[in-house]
Formats: sequence, structure tokens, C-alpha cells
Amino acid sequence: MSNNTGIPVPFRGGGFSHKPAKIVSILVFVVLIIFWEIGSQTGFISSLVLPAPSEAFRALSQLVETGMLWKHLGASLQRLVVGWTCGTFLGVTVGLLIGLVSIARAGLSPLVSAIFPIPKIALLPLFIIWFGIGEGSKVATILFGTFFPTVIATYGGVDNVDRGLIRMGQSFGLSRLSIVRKIIIPGALPAILSGFRISASIGIILLVAAEMIGAEYGVGAYILLAGSLMATDQLIAGVSILSVMGLIIAWLISKAENHFLKWRS
Repeated sequence: MSNNTGIPVPFRGGGFSHKPAKIVSILVFVVLIIFWEIGSQTGFISSLVLPAPSEAFRALSQLVETGMLWKHLGASLQRLVVGWTCGTFLGVTVGLLIGLVSIARAGLSPLVSAIFPIPKIALLPLFIIWFGIGEGSKVATILFGTFFPTVIATYGGVDNVDRGLIRMGQSFGLSRLSIVRKIIIPGALPAILSGFRISASIGIILLVAAEMIGAEYGVGAYILLAGSLMATDQLIAGVSILSVMGLIIAWLISKAENHFLKWRS
């Protein structure tokens, strides 16, 4: 592209699209860990307060060697996957009802607004009474905690769909179901997937809190035991496992966004 003088003009129609810079994110982690390790080795950071990354890595290696990592991680992932999947499925369903059906909006929207601010971990004792100390109460806590942000993200996304597109579909004689399937759901999908990111983070937080109460295996139970023994290296190892879980979930959701939201590019 060039102007009247023949001087090339750079293309500016990218729409603020992000350029991939994966090396930057890796460098940030590497530099942070290096400074952390140097601070620990020089005594600037007390090992009692914050152990060196090498010590946490040794604790993590011991977990792998003894096979306890897979027991703790397997128990946590099972609870998280079941609770988050059920919570998001119900959340999307109820969110679509609120966004599309006036009676559902009038009846359910105030209820969601009233219950959403309640800290879900405060309801864990109630879930233990209802479902017992076993897996049911832990899964219910995660389900309940991920349900409400998904509901809000879903019907918020439905409300933000361009009404002109809906009227255009109606003018072309599309059925209500076709409009919902071809216009409303694709238009609300960015908000729904953003809700998935938020609910997944909330699910991990509630997972740890639930496992700290009456769980033999799980990352939260491992962190609680390490804290009670003042084994800060094991505690940091457990926290790093949660961090990696969060990174993997965020990566999976970003892949889903790239697949389902190709039309935005």
C-alpha cells in the first residue's frame, strides 16, 4: 500500500491482534526462578520463610519417586474435573434460560444475584452434612462454586449479542431454535469461554480448601500436611503443582477459544 507520493504506508488494519511471543512468558518464569534461587543461596531470602526452588524441586522429585504425586494429583483432578464439568454444564444451561426466557430471568436472576456473593467454602460444612465427609461434599463445593460465575458469564454474553443480527435472522424467517444455535450461542461464546477461565480458577481454589478438610489424598491435603509439619519445601512443591494445573487449564481453554472463535480473526 502506498500514498499519492509513492511512499509505502504500513498496514494498520490488524485490529490490535496479538502477536505470539511465547519466549517472553518463558523468560519471565526463568528470570524469576533464577533470582529466587540466587536470593536463597546468598541468604537474602531466608530458607525458613521461602525455600529455594532447588529444595522445592527435590521435594517434588521425592513425590515422583515414591509415587505419591500420582495419588495426590489423581484424586485432585478427579474431583476438579467432575465438579467443574457438572458446574459449567448446569451454569451454561441456566444462563441460556435466563438470557432467552423472560420467566426464567424474572425468577432465577435475583436468586443468582443473591447467592453468588456468598463464599462457597463457607457452605462446605453444610455440604458435609448433606453429602458426608467423602467425595460428595468436595465435588458439590466445586460444582456450586463454578456454577454461578458460569451462569452470569453466559447470560451476560447472551445479552451482549448484537440485536441487529437477531432481527436479521428473524427477517429471513429463521426459527427461534436456528437463531439461538446460529446467532446467539456463537455471539455469546467469547463471554462463556471467559467464564470458563474464571470458574476454573475458582474451582482450583475450592478444591484445595475442600481437600484440607477430611481428605487423605489430594494436593490440598498434601499442602495442609506440609504446613502442619513446617516443611516449606513440600509446601512450595504443592503450590507449584497447583500453578501447573492452572497453566494447563488456561492453555486448554485458549485452544478451545482458537478453535471455536476463528470467526473473530
